[in-house]
Amino acid sequence: MNWYELMLLCVLIGAVWFWLDSMKAREIGIQAARNACAEEGLQFLDETVAGRSLRLVRDDDGVLRLQRVFAFEYSDTGNNRCFGSVTLLGHRVEILYIRPHLYVVPNAHETLH
Repeated sequence: MNWYELMLLCVLIGAVWFWLDSMKAREIGIQAARNACAEEGLQFLDETVAGRSLRLVRDDDGVLRLQRVFAFEYSDTGNNRCFGSVTLLGHRVEILYIRPHLYVVPNAHETLH
């Protein structure tokens, strides 16, 4: 086996590792988004997340890890689509964002104090 074949083998192994690691992170992102929507009484649309960004970031211990940001859609009324995101550092959920909603609408004859 010459150097070119060895380099190609290393690149292929790295690509397979990255693909498998990305699939695991995606599944973690889907589960986190699904759970957050269920806790808030929202409908998790399309049952999936889409990758938005990928970069290297240092964790609290100074170790370089992959940070992935996934976007997803949810609905609060069933007639609209709202956007949320989940950020993973490695395989740990760091941030889960769902746009805040204001559900209380006062009647016209009520006064707010």
